[in-house]
Amino acid sequence: MMPGSFEMMRSFKRRPEHSAALDRVRDWTRDRFKLAPDEVIMVSQVSCTIPGCAPIETLVVFWTEQGRHHFKIFKPVADVVEDDLPPAFMKNALVAIEGIDCECC
Repeated sequence: MMPGSFEMMRSFKRRPEHSAALDRVRDWTRDRFKLAPDEVIMVSQVSCTIPGCAPIETLVVFWTEQGRHHFKIFKPVADVVEDDLPPAFMKNALVAIEGIDCECC
């Protein structure tokens, strides 16, 4: 019996390569947006079931004095390259708007 995609993704998340990819994206995000060492960055790989979405996405969230910022990269974290991140000038545009629940990002 072949394992399902959920089981395969869960086993991938335990590999050192997955942790290294998360760290890489976290480091690129800190550098790109000039975040202080104490500003929290969360990087995760998620499955998307919304029609039209990439089946596996990388979600990046970070917090600054302006609030919570977030963006998605529509590929697995292991495939993300530094040029996939939004440009630095978009930092303020990435702030989440309170009261708006956006399933797409």
